[in-house]
Amino acid sequence: MNQSIASILHVDMDAFFASVAEKDNPRLKGRPVVVGAGVRGVVSSANYEARKFGIRAAMPVYRAKALAPHAIFIPPDLKRYSEVSEHVMNIFEDITPLVEPLSLDEAFLDVTGSKRLLGSAREIAEIIRKRVEAEQGITCSVGISHNKFIAKIASAHCKPNGVLEIDPEKVLDFLHPLPVSEIWGVGPKTNEQLAKLGLIKVADIAHTPRQTLIRVLGQASGSSLYELAWGRDYRDVETQRVDKSVSSSETFDEDLDNQEEILKILLRLTEKSAERMRAKGYAAHTISIKVRFADFKTISRSKTLDLPTVTTWEIFEVVKNLYQALDLAGVLIRLVGVSLDSLVENDDIQQMVLGQRASGWRQVDRVADRIRAKFGGSSLRPARLVEDHLEE
Repeated sequence: MNQSIASILHVDMDAFFASVAEKDNPRLKGRPVVVGAGVRGVVSSANYEARKFGIRAAMPVYRAKALAPHAIFIPPDLKRYSEVSEHVMNIFEDITPLVEPLSLDEAFLDVTGSKRLLGSAREIAEIIRKRVEAEQGITCSVGISHNKFIAKIASAHCKPNGVLEIDPEKVLDFLHPLPVSEIWGVGPKTNEQLAKLGLIKVADIAHTPRQTLIRVLGQASGSSLYELAWGRDYRDVETQRVDKSVSSSETFDEDLDNQEEILKILLRLTEKSAERMRAKGYAAHTISIKVRFADFKTISRSKTLDLPTVTTWEIFEVVKNLYQALDLAGVLIRLVGVSLDSLVENDDIQQMVLGQRASGWRQVDRVADRIRAKFGGSSLRPARLVEDHLEE
């Protein structure tokens, strides 16, 4: 790749959670391993031996056990995954200061400035892969290209434990034959909309007028899809990423249809999410809920506020209204979740004088957060949750 052209790596650990389990317990190697436990749990990760049986992430554990009853099922250990992730990210930062973590197990790296010292982008990718395996005992796959979008697709096409470099001059040869589902932002619903228009391959989108895509998908999605279909992605690797969301969810031991009980759980999740958000110094502009039914169908609803908020009370009012608007009386529910999205730094909203919110609830939350930090998370709770706490 030309020295003057940007070199972006997307590094993705292979079956990360399951690989960490194998690293910690070598007796698991070569056997189908699934991270996920409990009758009502879902699969967090599955190693490649387990995937041969059709097991995938987000699949209900009971279904995974039916597919591979001989597989080894282990509960997730987020603390351990975070420890390994930190070591992996340190390896990345030894290579370049331009590292953008996307999650515990993947990141973008801009190695353009590292090539003069360490060699080509492919040589740098090999250095990373060898260090991750030697130091952490797990493998990773690396996609290489001149932008983030193509690098990320490339890493998915060289799994497991591989490297794939897409030359800028050959991007369209690689990209256009792919299904449209490989483009960022194309989920099942958008895929269905595009299929109705006869848009199956990325090339089909590229050769559809931009205005047609905008008319069907909206201004933002239509324009973005058109640009990506031509391999154009102008985003830089962001070393200081603001968390896009803070969320909490709960899968019930038994399907619930008691609306008061579900609202209590939503309040508990709201309190948990809001406290974490405030601890990070953010405020939420958009509030979302997720509801999963007994048949695993999942829906979500959201509301964007005029001004960002940090208060548990105000967030829960939105959460409660979103949920009650669904009118789910008598419907069995398996899981609910609360997500605080479009986060902004809390200091920013202090500047919003016009229409500024009353500060009373902020002060209440600030005091409550301090009490919980000092005496424990359950030392101070909303009144409607106290009875539940006493029964625990």
